[in-house]
Amino acid sequence: MRKYHTLPVALLAALALTACQDGTGTKDEGAAHPDPASASVTATHPAEDGAGGKGTSGATGTQGTTGATGTQGTTGATGTQPTKGGKSAKGDKAAKGTTATRVSCNGSNTTVTAQPVRRPLNHMLLTVKNTGSKMCDLTYYPVLRFDEMQWVPRPIKDSKPQAVTTLAPGESGYAGVSLSAADGSGEWGATSHKLTVDFQGRTPNSDGGPSALPTLPAKGVYYDSTLTVTYWLRDRDDALTY
Repeated sequence: MRKYHTLPVALLAALALTACQDGTGTKDEGAAHPDPASASVTATHPAEDGAGGKGTSGATGTQGTTGATGTQGTTGATGTQPTKGGKSAKGDKAAKGTTATRVSCNGSNTTVTAQPVRRPLNHMLLTVKNTGSKMCDLTYYPVLRFDEMQWVPRPIKDSKPQAVTTLAPGESGYAGVSLSAADGSGEWGATSHKLTVDFQGRTPNSDGGPSALPTLPAKGVYYDSTLTVTYWLRDRDDALTY
């Protein structure tokens, strides 16, 4: 039978102390307490990541600045529109002011003549000259009345101008009068020695002011039921083409 020898307690304690001082014990202590250099590197990386994030935010800030510039451009455009609108409004007021300064042409501020012409046949020309100090409007057509006739001559619709005939002081306007049918087909023929010319106002058939009484030739003027008259026109020849 073999005999086992028991190691003294003091020897066992010495062996345990030696084991705690080998390389394995040092590694365990390193895991528990990180190396200062390694800790420094770890601290540096988050800082760099943070700087990169700020860089991105900075780019976004730059875009915001660009957007502000675009807003200023819009403001500039808005500023331009009121300027144009202001000019347009002034132009409208000026136009209205010009209209307001004009008056209606009538027997008080014009002279009217009635002259039969050779061509076209059986025609007469009315001439109205502005003798006043303001511009005046010849609106629509003259309303003619020979002697005491009770009917009104028809206007020639095709002669209507695109705009009202306006006369500056000293200027003249015209109207052509077709007195009778060239073939004698007209009715109620009569010779008149008196002519009254009435003027219309701003609306059709309204009173435009005092009438005119142009002088007729001594032998009088013959007319019949076909009597017609043009609208007031600026051109003499145009008035005699109807």
